[in-house]
Amino acid sequence: MARIYYDKDADLKLLKNKIIAIIGYGIQGRGQALNLRDSGLNVIVAELKGTENYKNAKADKFDPVDAKDAAKEADIIQILTQDHVQAKVYKAAIEPNLTSGKALVFSHGFNINFKQIVPPKDVDVFMVAPKGPGALVRQQYEEGKGVPCLVAVHQDHTGNALKLGLAYARGIGGTRAGVIETTFKEETETDLFGEQAVLCGGATALIKAGFDTLVEAGYQPEIAYFECLHELKLITDLIYKVGIQGMRKRVSDTAEFGDLTRGPRIINKEIREEMKQILKEVQDGKFAKEWIEENEKGRPVYNKLSKADDGILIEKIGDALRKMMPWM
Repeated sequence: MARIYYDKDADLKLLKNKIIAIIGYGIQGRGQALNLRDSGLNVIVAELKGTENYKNAKADKFDPVDAKDAAKEADIIQILTQDHVQAKVYKAAIEPNLTSGKALVFSHGFNINFKQIVPPKDVDVFMVAPKGPGALVRQQYEEGKGVPCLVAVHQDHTGNALKLGLAYARGIGGTRAGVIETTFKEETETDLFGEQAVLCGGATALIKAGFDTLVEAGYQPEIAYFECLHELKLITDLIYKVGIQGMRKRVSDTAEFGDLTRGPRIINKEIREEMKQILKEVQDGKFAKEWIEENEKGRPVYNKLSKADDGILIEKIGDALRKMMPWM
């Protein structure tokens, strides 16, 4: 079983005399920076001048600086830019100012795990990864609660890396809910696999396939939309709250019987083998290499595929039907 840490296991005083730099004031950066500051810690923000995120930081009463100045001044440097730009920001602004004894922090292990960032040996490197978006991290903190987090240590130069990670997690509210110990490798590989096979890739492909099957069989696209996309939220909300079995006991017996007997025909042995292949491509670095090269080439495949579904029928029908639902 995983080791889980709570408030009693985390000493916020370890961070009291340290300066924490948040590099990147996006949704996650904003949530973490505000929570750390409200926990009584000294936080500085790095963001590009003139951007919307820069304006947001100013509105939140931070005085944003560039990444070089933030890295130079800070004792703890949290990199919260997007994955594909982290290595560039690190090499240009952080690495030259990463003096002995400092700490480098991540909320996703991609760049460390795939060696796009290779820190010097005389710094701590750890991860604190909230299992929720930055807006939820902020909302839960303000309500006196917290979002569960993962904590991992890649490099423990000072001997205090885990303690610092737990203190940081407490600063953003994570130890209120619980912090699970993991590794950079485990977090990165499970995160990428989950996104590709289930949460994003698997879910959207399943929705489109179900919708297309009904429409091609002659059913109205509006009806197919409700059955294959709209109502999915009702089911995932139930699973989110009470688990798979809890969901099954809250739908009709007809729906549960269909789930139990037909679900394994959709996710069959062939699909499971494909999932294993996707996981293998994450584990051996094939996906990371593909994504890094895609960015270096100017994202030709990404740009083409990201627009491919703009005008498909399920999107057109969805745009029209959502106007009937003002509560959304």
